[in-house]
Order: sequence, then C-alpha cells, then structure tokens
Amino acid sequence: MIRKTLGLALGATLALATMAGAHGPSRLKTEMTVTLDATPDEVWAVIGRFDDMSWHPAVASTEMTPEGAAANVPDESTRELHLKADAGDPTITEQLMAIDAGKRSYKYMITEVAPEVLPVTNYSSTLQVRDKDGKAEVVWKGGYYRGFPNNDPPETLNDAAAEAAVGGIYQAGLDALAERFGKVE
Repeated sequence: MIRKTLGLALGATLALATMAGAHGPSRLKTEMTVTLDATPDEVWAVIGRFDDMSWHPAVASTEMTPEGAAANVPDESTRELHLKADAGDPTITEQLMAIDAGKRSYKYMITEVAPEVLPVTNYSSTLQVRDKDGKAEVVWKGGYYRGFPNNDPPETLNDAAAEAAVGGIYQAGLDALAERFGKVE
C-alpha cells in the first residue's frame, strides 16, 4: 500500500513538472530610469503628450486615429507611430489606457505591431516623470510576452529578442532625453 501511494505521488509530481514546463512563455518586464538636469514639469511638457512622440529618435511621426481623437483621453486615444526605416513604413499602434497629469504619468498598450517590427505580444507600459530633489526622473517600464506564444520559439521571437528590442527602444528614448536636457550623474 505504501509503495503504491509513493508511486502515485511520484507519478503525479512528474506529471505536474512536465506540465509546468509546457505552459508557454512567462511575462517579461523591462524598467529603465534616467535622472535629467531639468524640472519634472519641463520634461513632462516634452513627453507627456500621447499624440507626440517626436522626442524619440526612432519615431518619424505620430498619427492619432481616428483623426481628431482626443490626445489625452483614455479609451479615445489611439496613436499610430510611424517608425524611421530604410524600407517600408513600419508602424506600431498604441492605445492610451490611463493618464494622470498630476503624477506626470500615462499608461498605454500596443494594440497592433508586426513581430518583425517589435517581437512582443500583450505589451503594456507606463511612462512617468517623478520629482527627484527638483530634477526629473523618467521611469519607463513595461510588461509583455515574447513574439512567439508557444514553446520552442525561433531565435527572432524568443525572450532574449523581446527583451533586447524593448530595452533598445527604452534606452534610445532615454538617451535622447539625456542629450536634450542633460543627465544627472
């Protein structure tokens, strides 16, 4: 009886371990911060408008859809980012989920992107400007899944590719802000 119970327990443990490995990808997170030599309000004036991503070096233009949509009203604001590229017109479509001008923060999610443009799915992010001793601390953080939702993803759609792509976007944006305002060491 004891041997049978131990056998069943071992079998159940192995089955659960196998199922745990087969559940698919885990949610990934990226967070980057920079402190700028400017006031929080000065920086928020540049990055706080959902309808204007001209401060980011990868963005050629920002288009609000539908045309005339309120730029900072959740559920009404969708932007299409046209990216700088050598060929084609790669785009990312994002929807504003929440904005709090008092906290100098907004949250958005990607609603449409080709995996060759950004190898992620279910991406949401928050961009915030905090007051750090009178200087602007920009915090950009996001959560997402890799571009391939099943097990054994191709190299271009795996966790490392997703993290590298998101990290590259955040770093380029924060570097551009540091160049514009100066960085506090």
